[in-house]
Amino acid sequence: MAFNSIEYAVLFLSAFAGFWLLAGRPRARMLLLLVASYVFYASWVPKYLLLILLSSTVDYLTGGAIHRSASQQRRRLLLCVSLVINLGILCTFKYFNFFAAEATALLNALGFQANPVHLSFLLPVGISFYTFQSLSYTIDIYRRQLEPAKTFYQYLLFVAFFPQLVAGPIVRAKQLLEQFLAPPRLTVDGAGRAVLLIGLGLVKKVAIADYLGSHLVDPVFSNPQMYSSIETLAAVWGYAFQIYADFSAYSDIAIGSAALLGFDIPINFNAPYTAVDLRDFWQRWHISLSTWLRDYLYIPMGGSRKGPIRTYLNLAATMLIGGLWHGAALTFVAWGAIHGAALIVTRLLQRLGIGKKVPGVVARGLGVFFTFHVVCAAWVFFRAPDFDTAQEVFASIAALSPGTGNLPLPAAGILLAAAVTHWIPADWMDRLRALFCRLPSPVQAAFVIALVFAASRLASTEVAPFIYFQF
Repeated sequence: MAFNSIEYAVLFLSAFAGFWLLAGRPRARMLLLLVASYVFYASWVPKYLLLILLSSTVDYLTGGAIHRSASQQRRRLLLCVSLVINLGILCTFKYFNFFAAEATALLNALGFQANPVHLSFLLPVGISFYTFQSLSYTIDIYRRQLEPAKTFYQYLLFVAFFPQLVAGPIVRAKQLLEQFLAPPRLTVDGAGRAVLLIGLGLVKKVAIADYLGSHLVDPVFSNPQMYSSIETLAAVWGYAFQIYADFSAYSDIAIGSAALLGFDIPINFNAPYTAVDLRDFWQRWHISLSTWLRDYLYIPMGGSRKGPIRTYLNLAATMLIGGLWHGAALTFVAWGAIHGAALIVTRLLQRLGIGKKVPGVVARGLGVFFTFHVVCAAWVFFRAPDFDTAQEVFASIAALSPGTGNLPLPAAGILLAAAVTHWIPADWMDRLRALFCRLPSPVQAAFVIALVFAASRLASTEVAPFIYFQF
């Protein structure tokens, strides 16, 4: 049940109507949202509801026990129980086959006879997202930064809240638990902004992400040797904007859906390709994940508090784990390694003061150019199914072969439009939202419906699943 489906529209409208009818009854409205969230998740593989229920139950019980315990040793033991069970479930379903295959290959290379072990099951949708979200709860309680949830069903809803369950944003308990108990509020202006956000998210998904994927990115990455350097480079740029449009569209729809239910979810993207360096990029891209990795991994490892060498090692380790979080493949590890190395170089250059004498406009322009292309180089490994395909992509670009005969003009136009609109100033968007919110509600609805319909006609292709569903 994807956001871009009729089934989701029916589920959301039903939950929306029931929620506001029960606005004065906190327990009833939370239970309604919990049922809607479990129906939403069960629409993929119903039996995996047991996993999310198990993870939620373990963290609710351990979180409460950690809060009540005065013994530091017992608190640490309870936190370890939460970590082991949650990460154990995640590793079993997402990484067992990967590590088993790599271990088998290594043993065979060393001369030992080893037969591969493979578990056959589907990867639970959104398991990486809800695992990190649930873990933040027990860790924050252990750090004495959070009070436990008031009731079991309140915590179940925090983990399974359907607008952001499958692909984030990863929301902290301190951001959402209190909102479940507070009287819900929805103003006319807030509703208008939410509807516009959902509409623009659907447009980004259908007209940009899906079109670039099917008409430019997928064909080139399927056989890079058949395309010129210009066409291959355009496909790499296309994937950069495809994954941004796809993932930010999901976040927009999630934030807008939650807002219509009276909940505030923080933004997850902030024009990431305008970043002047890799550090700036990770303050703009997948913000909920980057801050999670910072707060629960990078800083506990020592952050930047123990000297430059330790800082560089911490950056490298954090990004390698971040790469592996995205998928059980060495290509994702390579993606994380590139970002880790680029962050280290950024820190080193800033520490040495290199570039400070370059004029501001020039420095910013060069910074954006190089940052974007480092990110694009990393995206090649993220998109390619294996290292051979990635090598072919880079070889095609390096060949410097001319020709654009295989570059569809509409795809080139959409790529250009995606790049240009990415640079729209924030105050322009604020004015657009304010103008939209002043329109009568029927006009707002008609405008959004017309916009989405026009985008779907422009795309002229089937709507694809969101890219981050696989993570």
